[in-house]
Amino acid sequence: MDILEYAFMQRALIAAVLVGMVCSVIGTYVVLKKLAFIGAGISHSAFGGVALGYLLGVSPLGIALPFSLATAMVIGWVSRKGRISEDTAIGIFFAGTMALGVLFIGLRTGYNVDLFGYLFGSILSVSSSDIWIILGLGLGVIGVVLLLFKEFFFVSFDEEMAAVSGLPVERLYFLLLGLMALTVIVSIKIVGIILVEALLVIPAAAAFQLTRNFVRMMLLSVSFGVVSGVAGLFISYYVDLASGATIVLTAAVIFLLCFALSPKRRWRRIQARG
Repeated sequence: MDILEYAFMQRALIAAVLVGMVCSVIGTYVVLKKLAFIGAGISHSAFGGVALGYLLGVSPLGIALPFSLATAMVIGWVSRKGRISEDTAIGIFFAGTMALGVLFIGLRTGYNVDLFGYLFGSILSVSSSDIWIILGLGLGVIGVVLLLFKEFFFVSFDEEMAAVSGLPVERLYFLLLGLMALTVIVSIKIVGIILVEALLVIPAAAAFQLTRNFVRMMLLSVSFGVVSGVAGLFISYYVDLASGATIVLTAAVIFLLCFALSPKRRWRRIQARG
């Protein structure tokens, strides 16, 4: 535990806990509503915003935030209002925004290490200002979820019944996409644009293997997300591995354990045997 004497490790630990919590809360809805591919599209669209920020010489996250929000809204609008399927719309914007990012990089002379840190994560370089940004956006995301907990719960399990009951289903859908975009921005400095989708999906998917209760699933998901972040951070430090990849692989190991011990699988085997 002597490594916690270093300020950079203290900041990294705080960031890992915060990101693990926020991603796991939103990830519960992502898993239940099968929005994993949309999460991938939103996370990769952030690359275009980050690259544009570097090209313009302004804060990359400051540009990536509205860029990702706009992409999320357009994906939702095209998939709901357009005549193309959701996965097709995501594929189009997934590729288009990544291509824009590559174009912006090409327009800026010189190799920028910080830019590729956003791609693959750099938790050990998290600054105090980054912590405040993560804390502010994270509290905002969790606050909205708590405020509209019942509404999101209803929409996640039965969207048609929620619409019949008078809930603004479409607005809640777009709001959830916006929360996903904010969560991506919170997380990209920790695990990187490439891997952020994994933190949105894996902890919640692991929790889903163990329970059918929604609240219990969300609490388990948060626990798995925090454990993945903290354990992955310490493992990466002592073994000298990439921190973002180690955090994600730790979450993957937790998922495999939950999958192997899942009471749902045992119950299905019992049913199959009559």
